[in-house]
Amino acid sequence: MNKKLIASAALAAALSTLVAVPASAAGKEKCYGIAGIGQNDCGNLAGTHSCAGQSTVDKDPGEWKLVEEGTCIDLGGMLKAQAKARYEASQKAMAKG
Repeated sequence: MNKKLIASAALAAALSTLVAVPASAAGKEKCYGIAGIGQNDCGNLAGTHSCAGQSTVDKDPGEWKLVEEGTCIDLGGMLKAQAKARYEASQKAMAKG
């Protein structure tokens, strides 16, 4: 894979984590893996997009929606740390493959 592409994707992913959740989201949390096609709230873990409504797969573990704090796991989703670990593991597996 092109090193420049990998570096660009890594930079985009890092920058997307710097985007703060708006103040109107108080009492809410990012829940990964529950968004339907076109139903994500903002950028994904892979850094392939940075806008809402751009998810292309139902329940993509790298896409998120804001939900009431404390409800993510009950909805079948993952919090950011778990989603990020899953994403990184999948990237390592792809690199080996």
